[in-house]
Amino acid sequence: MSSLITKYTAMEQQIQHLKEEMAKLESDQRLQKELEFKDRLVSLMKEFDKSAADVFALLDPSGAASRKSGSSNQTQRRKRKLKVYKNPNTGEVVETRGGNQKTLKAWKDEFGDETVESWLVRVED
Repeated sequence: MSSLITKYTAMEQQIQHLKEEMAKLESDQRLQKELEFKDRLVSLMKEFDKSAADVFALLDPSGAASRKSGSSNQTQRRKRKLKVYKNPNTGEVVETRGGNQKTLKAWKDEFGDETVESWLVRVED
């Protein structure tokens, strides 16, 4: 029973703390301006029967189209750097552009991430 009282008291303290933080935020002029902007924007969207997606498309027509369709206009991800590791115990060399390489994963399981990362010989573009 005392654990319930403890839990209840802790929750009351959290609520009080949150109320104090909300009071601070409500008095912040930046928040007031943002809330005013949001209210006016929502009102304007209702007046013209527009959704948030419509507004995004209007403000950034190329960006909205590529996000929706997943088109090939999106920039390609930069090619990862080639990392070369050499196991000092066996002399075996592993070259990889990602951390999902079978031998590298086995080494990390056996010796640990930090140890295997210390075996990094070089990095190339």
